[in-house]
Amino acid sequence: MTAQNELRLLPWSGPEGKLCYLSTDNRNGSMSRLADNIEAVQLGTAAELLERASEALDDQDTNPEDMRRLANELTSALRDVLRVAISRGHLLAAETQGN
Repeated sequence: MTAQNELRLLPWSGPEGKLCYLSTDNRNGSMSRLADNIEAVQLGTAAELLERASEALDDQDTNPEDMRRLANELTSALRDVLRVAISRGHLLAAETQGN
């Protein structure tokens, strides 16, 4: 079995919010490509939310309910981006160890 530090952290959660990992030697396999695509979507969503947040903060007429909703969306996006960063950091470390 692949060691824990060689597993890829996937950009989605399993049952009960538990982390999901992929064990594969093929970084171009269908599950790896799916994870790459989902990560790209998550990063794009985070970028869009950041732009919306900047606009909302500049707009003095933004109501508190909209700000709370935006804060919730930003929290979710930040969680996704952090997971992507951790996953990619692990992949880089595994590549460095392999060389």
